[in-house]
Amino acid sequence: MSDLTARFGFLNEADKLKSVERANVLMDVSRAENSAEHSWHVALFAMIFGASDRAIAMILLHDLVEVDCGDHPIHLVHDTATVEAAELAAAQRLFGILPDGDALLALWQEFEAGSTDDARIAKRMDHIQPLFQVLSSPTPLPDHLAIVADNMTTGRAARLWQEWPEAMHAAEAMRDGRAVDGALAGQLAFLAEADRLKSVYRASTLCDASRRENSAEHSWHLALYALVMAPHAGEGVDIGRVIRMLILHDLVEIDTGDVPIHSQDGSAHHSATQMAAEDAAADRLFGMLPAEQGLALRALWTEFEANQTPDAVFAKSLDRAQPVMQNIASGGGSWVEYNVTYAQLVERVGVRIQRGAPTIWDWLDENSQLYFAG
Repeated sequence: MSDLTARFGFLNEADKLKSVERANVLMDVSRAENSAEHSWHVALFAMIFGASDRAIAMILLHDLVEVDCGDHPIHLVHDTATVEAAELAAAQRLFGILPDGDALLALWQEFEAGSTDDARIAKRMDHIQPLFQVLSSPTPLPDHLAIVADNMTTGRAARLWQEWPEAMHAAEAMRDGRAVDGALAGQLAFLAEADRLKSVYRASTLCDASRRENSAEHSWHLALYALVMAPHAGEGVDIGRVIRMLILHDLVEIDTGDVPIHSQDGSAHHSATQMAAEDAAADRLFGMLPAEQGLALRALWTEFEANQTPDAVFAKSLDRAQPVMQNIASGGGSWVEYNVTYAQLVERVGVRIQRGAPTIWDWLDENSQLYFAG
């Protein structure tokens, strides 16, 4: 098995996390949240609250074992030893698919142990996001509010009164219907607004073709692509910055929606109207944050869009590569819907992937030709 066959095999297996439902619901209470979009949202929390690249990488990986084990809601009783054994077996299976999976397995185990600064911060983000998921909802479910109250007093979040009292005081204020003050107010408002990305659906389907992918879980998957495909990045690429770009890159779709690259014969994606709408959305969304932080993240998003720096070029290549793999795995996906030819794939997608990730395009090109030849 080639290196890239193994890496894509792992990433296709990771796609199953998008079908693992959690006890939490979206802030609009329209449906259950899944573990992939949860992982994206936690990673965004980590970016906003100053976590390191290593901590963010842990967050991208932390729930992958649920592909085999499912989610274990915190308000239910579980046999801890049995769960831990099952999750370790799942981690060994999943990371064992990769040529260099030992490093990611060690990172996952570090998160689980929670004994390093990076792991503690990653766990802090994982444990605070569900609280604010409930408390930021305009119409939170009564039983979820009860779970939050228990979690804050006697559950796993209770320790955060010592570790991160500012966040817990904010959560308490929101429970009581009081306003949150200072920079934290804008950060929490931004993170609540970001939840809406989980309801923006794309043309691409999941690998099993069961439904369309949403832009939040797509963003998580892309960030995982960057972590896994790092050995195929060009010289001078900072994978940590690439991951941060990819976590942010589709946030503007909250306002603009997704524009499939093959729609309108490939002309809609980069139209002047679309680009202007995305700029306005970026101004609005990043403008919710404290000024200095908002400008920094707006600049990172702009760098991705400009597609000129080594980090942006690689990030853009992955953004084009992932849907190709989704279409191969699902038996055609959006290629069928938009009557895409092989020549159009090369022109609209292949050239862009090859610019930043030539070895990845070579593999995708070979495997997509098998589809079009069939």
